[in-house]
Amino acid sequence: METRELRYFVAVAEELHFGRAAQRLGIAQPPLSRAIGALERRLGTLLLERNTRGVALTGAGAVLLREARAALDAVEAAERRTRRAALAATGRPAVVLAAKAGASGELLAKLLDAYAAEPGAVAVDVVLCGPGEQTRMLHDGRADVALLHRPFDDTAGFDTEDLHTEGQVAILPAAHPLGARPHLRLADITDLPGLPLPRWPHPDGTFPDGPGPQVRDHTQLTQLIALGRACAVVPESGSTALHEGLTAVPVPDAPHVTTVIAWPPHSHSTAVAALVRTATTV
Repeated sequence: METRELRYFVAVAEELHFGRAAQRLGIAQPPLSRAIGALERRLGTLLLERNTRGVALTGAGAVLLREARAALDAVEAAERRTRRAALAATGRPAVVLAAKAGASGELLAKLLDAYAAEPGAVAVDVVLCGPGEQTRMLHDGRADVALLHRPFDDTAGFDTEDLHTEGQVAILPAAHPLGARPHLRLADITDLPGLPLPRWPHPDGTFPDGPGPQVRDHTQLTQLIALGRACAVVPESGSTALHEGLTAVPVPDAPHVTTVIAWPPHSHSTAVAALVRTATTV
């Protein structure tokens, strides 16, 4: 199958309408319909049910949609990484490292300093993103390597090295009565009156149901806590630079968080390999 055919099929499968898919692709509808028909004949199976009510995926079509998305992502990722590798000779960033904003700041700084001192080090472009975005950036080639955090981030499908494991703390308004305790339990803050836990977005951008405020980054979170609108449980390293009006209390029964460095298993970048080696020594 050609990538053109996969793009055609994905457009129709997502729109479930040949006219809208053709408009999205910038082509006329008849050649799109012919291309999908030719693909079905070559595969020997029906991918789309067509009737007067519209278009629906068959079981085989659902499988191809999943596989086609992964294949197209892999092609785009290969193109991005190849262009980035070509830029190394010009002195422009040849490696993109993705990290969650507000997390692992001290570790990241040490890693970058140590790598920069290595012979043959290339320029590293650091992208600070929202929770969960690092994995998407690795999958689609926008990043070559990322700092992830178990158990929050999904590391399936990547090669990883563990870097650091730490406990978690509760972040509260400084004036809150619980802020004076030497430690807290998760049960103490799960349903804290007036200070709900925040709601972080799912990978598709939607938010879970619940009373807590919607947050997308660490800055939003700390401001809401300072305003007395939320509390949070975060890794210890996330509390190293709390501004006035906030306090951190250890939560011993919260699950420990392990920071890992992750990269695609098919990566053959010597710069990524050197960066990973450096990360394991800082």
